Amino acid sequence: MELGRAALAWAAALVLAALGAAVDVDPYRVLGVSRGSSQADIKKAYKRLAREWHPDKNKDPGAEDRFIQISKAYEILSNEEKRANFDRYGDAGESQGYSQHQHRQFHHFHEGFYFDESFFHFPFNSERRDTSDEKYLLHFSHYINEIVPDSFKKPYLIKVTSDWCFSCIHIEPVWKEVAQELEVLGVGIGVVHAGYERRLAHHLGAHSTPSLLGLINGKITFFHNAVIRENLWQFVENLLPGNLVEKITDKNYIHFLSNWKKENKPHVLLFDHMPVVPLLYKLTAFAYRDYLSFGYVYVGLRGTEELSSQYNINVYTPTMMIFKEHIDRPADVVQARDMKKQLIDDFLSQNKFLMATRLTSQRLFQELCPVKKSHRQRKHCVVLLTGEGEKFAEAYEAFLAFAVANTKDVLKFVHIYNDRQPEFADALLMDEEKYRGKSAVVILERRNNAGKIAYKALEEAWQGSKEDNFILLDLLDQLRTDPGLLSSETVLADLNDELAPIFLIRWLYSTVDYISDCWDSLFHSNWREMMPLLSLLFSALFILFGTVIVQAFSDSSDTRNSPPSEKEETATKSEKNDTSFSKESNSRIPKKGFVEVTELTDINYNSNLVRLRPGHMNVVLILSNSTKTALLQKFALEVYTFTGSSSLHFSFLSLDKHREWLEYLLEFAQDAAPIPNQYDKHFLERDYTGYVLALNGHKKYFCLFKPHRSGDEGGTLGSCEDYDSSLHTEARGKSSSSPGSRSLKNKLHKLSFWMERLLEGSLQRFYIPSWPALD
Repeated sequence: MELGRAALAWAAALVLAALGAAVDVDPYRVLGVSRGSSQADIKKAYKRLAREWHPDKNKDPGAEDRFIQISKAYEILSNEEKRANFDRYGDAGESQGYSQHQHRQFHHFHEGFYFDESFFHFPFNSERRDTSDEKYLLHFSHYINEIVPDSFKKPYLIKVTSDWCFSCIHIEPVWKEVAQELEVLGVGIGVVHAGYERRLAHHLGAHSTPSLLGLINGKITFFHNAVIRENLWQFVENLLPGNLVEKITDKNYIHFLSNWKKENKPHVLLFDHMPVVPLLYKLTAFAYRDYLSFGYVYVGLRGTEELSSQYNINVYTPTMMIFKEHIDRPADVVQARDMKKQLIDDFLSQNKFLMATRLTSQRLFQELCPVKKSHRQRKHCVVLLTGEGEKFAEAYEAFLAFAVANTKDVLKFVHIYNDRQPEFADALLMDEEKYRGKSAVVILERRNNAGKIAYKALEEAWQGSKEDNFILLDLLDQLRTDPGLLSSETVLADLNDELAPIFLIRWLYSTVDYISDCWDSLFHSNWREMMPLLSLLFSALFILFGTVIVQAFSDSSDTRNSPPSEKEETATKSEKNDTSFSKESNSRIPKKGFVEVTELTDINYNSNLVRLRPGHMNVVLILSNSTKTALLQKFALEVYTFTGSSSLHFSFLSLDKHREWLEYLLEFAQDAAPIPNQYDKHFLERDYTGYVLALNGHKKYFCLFKPHRSGDEGGTLGSCEDYDSSLHTEARGKSSSSPGSRSLKNKLHKLSFWMERLLEGSLQRFYIPSWPALD
């Protein structure tokens, strides 16, 4: 009995010692501030002490422990909730009131050796936590604003831990070893303390500790195997996509390197004697996947001798090569017995682009041709505007040779295909006849992020001759001393993303990811995590069975015996015989059998435009009295399939009555649809018939459709001749069959494609300060 009492007394002494150590740590004393100090004073004291005790600057043996203590003190005092808890209870955690309650627990202990149950829930003091995790600690805002975006460049391995977690102590040695090894390779490491960062732990879905999880591309994956080194390495490797690195042999290396033109990327080959692709190389491929394509050559494998001989590879030393436009020789090479991450990053960051990259997206244009920030940081782009095919191959090869010979930091050589980026080409070449069907070279400088540029085009088309090279070289020399050489200015629209996957592929990838998440949750997640999925499933089943039951008990006698009326039969026959809209009826079902087009007048102007409900648009056709019948007929045909949208309204505006109103609006569309000066001598002779404006009354902007030139033959001409007799009673006879009538209807050719872009929201918008009065 005496022995038992002695043991209990010894245990109590140990706990009291721990409590005494906890009480000794005062964040105010650590930072040297008073309890009434403001946040500014606390921050100032922290910065001063952090600079003084930072381990990189202070070589004192205790500097690291002192620095951690300072950081923890600032963490408590900079958070008002933790600071209030410390001021009230002497503890910054969530064990509120414990400091006042703990003495009563030990009082019971001394009297009758009674321990309250909450005694064993006393948390570890922050000083007792492993200091090796301090540099990896994550906070909610840091995780959301920095870690998640960074996970699109590298995977993260995150540990969720807490105080008095004995399993956390058990996995600690393995975690330390693996964290150090993976961090060197480029894997992000994070630690979440569930006691201090409960919000972040809940966001991650970690409802127990310890929890290990991976984060990549913003997606969280939990680790469910035994915590050993091999399993953790495999877990991180499985986070990465499986198609990052292609295995290269003598049979496929030419095909792999030749894909530079299709993918618009340099290609990287790593020659090594490891039978499997090293994790470091996979992580590098993931980080640079938007810029480079990666291949791996196992030099010990039979079938790579020709490849190694072709490029004179030392099979005993890892070798990395970058190939650009020429696959017969590498553009750059690096060899090292021990390929370090820093060495690889420096090598690849200098070779991210081809010598004359093709502009395939706005992001690529902004990166290659950045906006100038100062006169000393001018960067110019030399752009070859050309076409595809053998016809333009000679001009491209000459431009590429010029780019290789004149590579400088302040110059970037790029090219585009005119057919794939027509708006870009038209803005720079102004549709001049001398460039039609030929290549052209333009020197430009971006002035702002809104698309404004200064540029100068070579006077003649680019043919790649020696004379063309001398002219371009002379212009570039002049540009170094005379920035005013770029005398022309314009505003460029954003480039089309040529290599973006189509909607069906993106939808398929999203579906596969969602199914894999559900599958993983089904086998590994607890019921709390499964509740949203189960709720969705049961809701869908309830709606499905509810619909079936309602249909089963509904009265179907009306549809069983009642014959169709004479009007319904007529409507059915007319719909079957109407072939004008058969091509588009699968995608959009009109609500009516006709198009309701009203005239926009001063009477209905406010209700149909100025006070139009948010989200609604009025599509207005511009016509004159002489063109009214023919244009309305064609307009109804083009927009018929869009009448199923309740947010669209269709109107027409008389040019004879409201020309000044239209001229005022078109002044705001000068950039995309140049309109002559309204005070020229042909002011009353300009023909705006066939213009279509989509007006958003609530947000005060409009989109503009300009009619095609009369020389273009429309593919739908003639299909509207029998559309609706009520729309062209005046157009019978000579007027409907004359060339002038066909020319008028051809003005609205491809209006339906413009309407598709309008609904997609991809048309340029022209904003106005206020809607003018319609007199």
